[in-house]
Amino acid sequence: MTTVTRIQPHALVRASGGPRYAVALAVDALGTGLLRPFLLLYGVTVLRLSPSATGLAMTAGVVVALVCMPAVGRWLDRGARSTVVAASMLVRVVGVALLLAAPAGHVGLFTAAALFLGIGNQAWPAAHAALVATVAHGRERDAALAGGRALRNAGLGVGALLATACLAAGTTALQALAAVTGLAYLAAAALAWSVHLHARPAATPAEDTAGGPAPRMRLLLAANVVYVFCLNIPEIALPLVLVTQLHESAVWSAAIFVANTVLVVTLQVPVTVLLSRFSRRAVLALAGVVLAASYLGFLAATSLEHGWRAPAVATVSVLCTIGEIIYAGSATALVTALAPAHALGRALARFQLSTGFGLAVSPAAITALAARGSAALWGSLAAATLLSASALATEKDRGSTPLPPPAAGHPATPTPPTTARTAGPPHPTGEFSSCATSSSRRPSPREVRQ
Repeated sequence: MTTVTRIQPHALVRASGGPRYAVALAVDALGTGLLRPFLLLYGVTVLRLSPSATGLAMTAGVVVALVCMPAVGRWLDRGARSTVVAASMLVRVVGVALLLAAPAGHVGLFTAAALFLGIGNQAWPAAHAALVATVAHGRERDAALAGGRALRNAGLGVGALLATACLAAGTTALQALAAVTGLAYLAAAALAWSVHLHARPAATPAEDTAGGPAPRMRLLLAANVVYVFCLNIPEIALPLVLVTQLHESAVWSAAIFVANTVLVVTLQVPVTVLLSRFSRRAVLALAGVVLAASYLGFLAATSLEHGWRAPAVATVSVLCTIGEIIYAGSATALVTALAPAHALGRALARFQLSTGFGLAVSPAAITALAARGSAALWGSLAAATLLSASALATEKDRGSTPLPPPAAGHPATPTPPTTARTAGPPHPTGEFSSCATSSSRRPSPREVRQ
């Protein structure tokens, strides 16, 4: 099994799509950080909508945006790469324009804006992963995906800090932030489109997977819905528990959120590289164990005496963030390794559907469980996550996807047991074709097992 032993910044940038694409990611993340945390506030304070109407419009936008994912997957499977990334950014420009054009009290335009913003936010992860999977391969691809996540979190954090500093100016500042966000999306789309990366569609399987049809990944997708709850722990669960149940200062919640961002930015790539010596499926199962342990740690921390609870929760949140880092570094990488080249886009779109669904239902599930007490919240999350991790680890021993039967009149050709039936990835066209072609290789039989 190939491992990545060193982090080479220049190679990592190249494997992530190149310098221009890295700048596009940073600009896009910065713009998203300026507005996304305050979109609800924009609807309430600038457009003077009720909190319930604003929240319902935002939820509807996210849910309807998920319906577009199958079309995004088919577009990617036709070979589009940088075009889809740029489109996911441009559609958010439309959302910001509708937001700025919406008059006070007009919930319809705000809902449309939330829809376009939601489409871009849902389409971008699959498009980005497909682009990176075309440029880089094997464990270099895993590190590149991790690097993209670290860069995006850094941009989101900086954008959110800038927006927080500007909020003292009131509604005018929110409108200005929205306008700057739209310009950032437009600039990022232009940079992403300028990469001109396109993969010629191929009917051969992608690297790191056995031949045959695309795996259904039902168990992986179901487990991902549970795993993705960890992303809303620092934003929803911990503030809810600390402020409303433990009656601690909101400063603790803010500190935990900042620490989470800093840890993800600094550790995402090193941890992913460190764990590259193990199979992606085993690492994903490990992430579930770490997350479940952190949930039980939160349960124990909330039972302590006053004065010890908040520091204990903050300490356990570091373990939860480590679990999140392990999960994020292995889940998308496993999907890109399992999916054949001709179905990579659809596989990533289905994975993003499960992620979006988990993120959509987790706030309601967390608040409902928290209302029943800490044991119900953290015990349920720990049990569900451990069950998912166990199922993933068990599936590892079921073998690879069987090959389809031969066509009538054509006898099957036996494959030597020591040789994996694989072929290279689709050949990209554009700026990075030489980089992608030179890095393709034939995996060893051990590496085929994910």
